[in-house]
Amino acid sequence: MNKIATYFKESYHELMTKVTWPSWSQLQQSTVIVLVATVIITAMVALMDFGSSQLLKLIYSLFK
Repeated sequence: MNKIATYFKESYHELMTKVTWPSWSQLQQSTVIVLVATVIITAMVALMDFGSSQLLKLIYSLFK
C-alpha cells in the first residue's frame, strides 16, 4: 500500500514541477489544428468509401 501512495505522490510532484503546460493560446491553436486535421481525414475516408462502393457496384453489375 505504501508503494501506491509513493507512486501518487511522485506523479503529482512530476506533474507540478517537471511538466510544461501549454498556454491558453497554444492550447487553442493545437485544438484548431487537430479539428481541421480530423475533418480532412474524415472527408478523405468518406471519399475513399464512396469510391470503393461505386467501384464494387460496377464490378458486381458486370457479373449479373
